[in-house]
Amino acid sequence: MMPVDMAEYSIGIDLGGTNLRAAAIDRSGKMLDKIGGATHFEKGREAVLGDIVSAISTLRGKHSSGDLAGIGVGVPGFIRMKEGFITNSNNLPYLENFPVRDELGKRLGTPVILENDANAAALGEKWIGAGKDVDDLVLLTLGTGVGGGIISGGRVLRGSVGMAGELGHTTVVPNGNPCGCGNQGCLEKHASATAVVAMAHMMHLGENLTAKDVGDLAGQTGEVGDKARAIWRSMGEALGIALATLVNTFNFPLYLLSGGVLPAWQYFAPEMLKTLERRSFTFRASQPRIEQATLGNEAGLYGAAYLPWSEA
Repeated sequence: MMPVDMAEYSIGIDLGGTNLRAAAIDRSGKMLDKIGGATHFEKGREAVLGDIVSAISTLRGKHSSGDLAGIGVGVPGFIRMKEGFITNSNNLPYLENFPVRDELGKRLGTPVILENDANAAALGEKWIGAGKDVDDLVLLTLGTGVGGGIISGGRVLRGSVGMAGELGHTTVVPNGNPCGCGNQGCLEKHASATAVVAMAHMMHLGENLTAKDVGDLAGQTGEVGDKARAIWRSMGEALGIALATLVNTFNFPLYLLSGGVLPAWQYFAPEMLKTLERRSFTFRASQPRIEQATLGNEAGLYGAAYLPWSEA
């Protein structure tokens, strides 16, 4: 196999609770092939490992194995980088505390790197997305929860045991909504898509709503529109508080937001930016960019594929 820094392509895996996606991506960031399918966690660990190996083997069979830099796997949960274990991942129960990295590497005969999915998404945005012109950025993923990824000097900032970047569990409302992590007032309890929907239900705006629905309601006139816009302002304020802390802490040039709430940007961003400016001298002095991520749900695939090169 040629040296990693000269290899022509790598394979990225995005493994979630219900879906598995894999892509072969070349050094320029061009996606050569992509496949996807359901994960079969109900069949146990061996079935899941088999699905991953099968997906990688399919892609590798279409391209030269000698040109492969390695394999990156993005997963939800904490990664014990030294051991190659996944911990605290509710979506991947059969892979908890199991040597996933080494087992996959043994079966495939190729180096494998595990990474948290939000970290992988941040790395993808840095490689070929909204952050390709900087080496330092923070990404907030606003979905069912709030995830975070921090890129410093072009590399993922992981912390001592791989738990850095848990930005969804920073406190933005003292004594706010209780969170499953044991804290109160976590960002993800006040600014995630789930939090937006919960507020809409509490305000009797409808049943079985999505964050997109609440965004659509915000465009209406009358009481319903007023209530929906109030939800987005509340969410924007929580985000502004979190961003003020991040800007004051890192003084990075770029902070990105991604996830299912972005279509409502016009409703939450003004309050978010107003709160950020009021609470952060560093923001007022340096004017970093606060922008939407550009790769969508492909960011994790690109970031996972970039891991073999970024870690070389």
